[in-house]
Amino acid sequence: MLKPVSSSSNQGTFFQIKPSNPKYVYLFEEGDGKNKKLLGGKGAGLCEMTQIGLPVPPGFVITTQSCLEYFSNGFRFPEGLIDQVETAIAEVEKKMNLSFGDPNNPLLVSVRSGAAISMPGMMDTVLNLGINDATVEGLIKRSGDERFGWDSYRRFISLFGNIVLGIGDEEFDQALEKLKKDRNITQDLELCAQDMQELVSIFKHIIQGHTGKPLVQDPHQQLLMAIEAVFSSWNGKRAIDYRREFKITPKIAHGTAANVQTMVFGNMGENSATGVAFTRDPGTGENVFFGDYLQNAQGEDVVAGIRTPHPIAEMQQTMPQMYSELSKTREILEHNFHEVQDLEFTIQEGKLYILQTRTAKMNATAAMKTSIDMVNEGLLSKEDALLRLDPAQLTQLMYCQIDTKNAIAPIATGLGASPGAASGEAVFDADEAERQARAGKKVILVREQTKPEDIHGFFAAQGILTSVGGKTSHAAVVARGMGKPCVSGAGDIKINLFEKTASVGVNKISPGTFLTIDGTSGRVWLGEIAMVEPQISENLTTILEWADQFRRLEVRANADTPQDAEKALGFGAEGIGLCRTERMFNVAERIGLFQDMILADTTEKRTEALQQLLPMQVEDFVDIMRVMRGYPVTIRLLDPPLHEFLPSEEAIQREIQMLEKNQETFKEGLCISEALCMVNPALEAVLSENMHILKTLTTLQEVELKKRVDMLQKIRTLREVNPMLGHRGVRLGITFPEIYEMQIEAILLATSRLIKETVPVKVEIMIPQVCTAQELNRICNMIQSVANRVPDQDLKNYTVGTMVEVVRACMRAGKLAQLASFFSFGTNDLTQATFSFSREDAENKFLPFYNEHKILQDNPFEILDVKGVGRLMAIAVEWGRKTRPDLKIGICGEHGGEPSAVEFCHRIKLDYVSCSPYRIPIARLAAAQASIKEKRGQLKPLQ
Repeated sequence: MLKPVSSSSNQGTFFQIKPSNPKYVYLFEEGDGKNKKLLGGKGAGLCEMTQIGLPVPPGFVITTQSCLEYFSNGFRFPEGLIDQVETAIAEVEKKMNLSFGDPNNPLLVSVRSGAAISMPGMMDTVLNLGINDATVEGLIKRSGDERFGWDSYRRFISLFGNIVLGIGDEEFDQALEKLKKDRNITQDLELCAQDMQELVSIFKHIIQGHTGKPLVQDPHQQLLMAIEAVFSSWNGKRAIDYRREFKITPKIAHGTAANVQTMVFGNMGENSATGVAFTRDPGTGENVFFGDYLQNAQGEDVVAGIRTPHPIAEMQQTMPQMYSELSKTREILEHNFHEVQDLEFTIQEGKLYILQTRTAKMNATAAMKTSIDMVNEGLLSKEDALLRLDPAQLTQLMYCQIDTKNAIAPIATGLGASPGAASGEAVFDADEAERQARAGKKVILVREQTKPEDIHGFFAAQGILTSVGGKTSHAAVVARGMGKPCVSGAGDIKINLFEKTASVGVNKISPGTFLTIDGTSGRVWLGEIAMVEPQISENLTTILEWADQFRRLEVRANADTPQDAEKALGFGAEGIGLCRTERMFNVAERIGLFQDMILADTTEKRTEALQQLLPMQVEDFVDIMRVMRGYPVTIRLLDPPLHEFLPSEEAIQREIQMLEKNQETFKEGLCISEALCMVNPALEAVLSENMHILKTLTTLQEVELKKRVDMLQKIRTLREVNPMLGHRGVRLGITFPEIYEMQIEAILLATSRLIKETVPVKVEIMIPQVCTAQELNRICNMIQSVANRVPDQDLKNYTVGTMVEVVRACMRAGKLAQLASFFSFGTNDLTQATFSFSREDAENKFLPFYNEHKILQDNPFEILDVKGVGRLMAIAVEWGRKTRPDLKIGICGEHGGEPSAVEFCHRIKLDYVSCSPYRIPIARLAAAQASIKEKRGQLKPLQ
């Protein structure tokens, strides 16, 4: 049968063939462990582990398709789902010899979310489901532990109340804290069975008060309500924020599965435990078993950081048999998945159970080291090792580190949960972090422990600091995945959540107090601590050397100074793809000369000012070309409109007003002095020097005032309605040819000098904003004319090309290629022209709304619009090379270092990408991945 399905990709409604009896539920023994899109990552992992013989508590997966149909059906389960769930529950009952809802022999289950891509903590989980006033007695009887039974019940009520019924978890937390205070105790473990029973009663009253109804007692109804809550969490704020931040589109993950699994309990005494482990250290990548565990606890105690857990290595002493079994499981998982795994486990009365496994989220340092180690261990090929890395994640390696010379003592030390250093003002809740960040402030989010709903605060903060929790707590896992520094478990920091302050000994931390944290060592300082620039590590060097073995695209840098050029070479640049000459005029000692050139009212005066700038430009180009040692240097002739080099009209008007006021003051002073001398001639000897100074100042002020008035007039003359589409680039070079002539002469003089010094030189002169072949022809003739009067010039020393950033240039690429030796796409301006967007206006006004409501999937100034801008680029490449088969083509816009844009540039056969120095490692890796994907037939065809 055909059923219309709403498409989230903004392509309207399409029809999908729906089986007459669709399968919505898969037992763990049935599901395809490779099908994460259908079963979610967690469900697929559970199926895979069950089928390779690991000890997984029985259960089943309700598919992501069920979730999507639940939404499309108006928040109703698809037909047949409930019957399939009941059938699956019956199968689990048989396996466990337990019965769902049986007061004597009850089966309890968990209901957990799980999308195709891991989104830790972003969706919901309900534990101990199936417990009620009757089954709690059966649980107590079966376990022989009254405290355990009531503890399990109170945990279920708080989770069910929060996740399913929408009651704030703080109400349950406050009731728990009040009871502990009444009993004069600090730890949950100190509460006895009667205390837990009292909490159950209190929690039930909270639910009655909020809903007007008693707690649901029917386990089957509990289950259906929990499944609905898990499905609904896919559209919860934190899940949406997470998908937006990490650009998880419907093509990557669409909807969540619901995993229903038999409960096993880590809180049944000292021979029971629960924990989270990684098969390798996710912070460093070291090949050591890494994780935390707690004895006599349930899983949320570890993940939420409610209690600070023990390192898993300690289990060798406390539970040696269990540690041995876990170590074997670690090996099995890595050899099966060929990836570092993040697993959750429970030990129930001496028996190990694995509750989930998923690909571990690691920072860039750990991801690189594990890639290298797994190649050396034979688990991965070099190609697979490169493909598993996220190029954008390499930006984490560009973070500053604490200067080792720092001698300031820290105020506290916790666990180094996510490497890197960060400074900022302390804030104590996620909403405030977001507000302060929007105001342009750098903040450190300080919490006792973080919760999934704090995710927007993570995005806003420079780093995270918690007073409790281990290296596998929510704060640690999420921060590592984002590459943000995190210190967890800094127990010396006492946080007052109500006052939103913290204290460490005599030191008080208030909102706005500046802190520095080091997520590598776990140290915390008051104030801002000196940091050092990052260095390329040995592992990064290895990864990039591997990448260079596979990539076809050259990677160049956008660099305007010798310092930038040196930095770019250090990161592996193979040339400069964009040297912006306008940046060279903005330095203090030159801007005055350049303004004199702009203000000149004749060609002769303009040329005179430019001749003073000429030797400076020569030195600029000599220095950059010398650094690049024969690598190509693409120098773009002046591009911005001239008014950008002048102060704003408002600023000049203020200066004029100030000068006029000063003039009046000086004149008044001079008049008073002259009057005094007339009244008393004897004062002339005393006042003559002051009068001379006043006359001199008046004359100087008149000169400055005239200059400012002339500048104001020039600003008004140069003013344009839309300067980005006005008198700039090649249009400026044609109407004021002396400007381009000076720059061309400087380039050629610099080239000649270096050739005489036997320094290898390769220069590319790039003309911006070209839209017609006539423009390009004029500048080419100008270059030839200048070259004829510069000694020792040879056409072999330079090539001439154009920046392609105008839509018409793409459409006339074939004609332009008759004159240009190379094209370089300026995708920032090309994007503005294609969309008819002003970037500044779009990003400040409507573009966030467009992205949020999926009118546009991405910000096209950050992620290349391959369907529009990309199509123009592909046309220009095809038509340009049809005219000139050896036409060199690159990209030098901001997109040149964005991984998906690099892949697109590979697909349309560009020769190089150019980006900022710090993005060069990203581009090198992305270019290699594109080549490997092409070789494997994994590149998407052009649309």
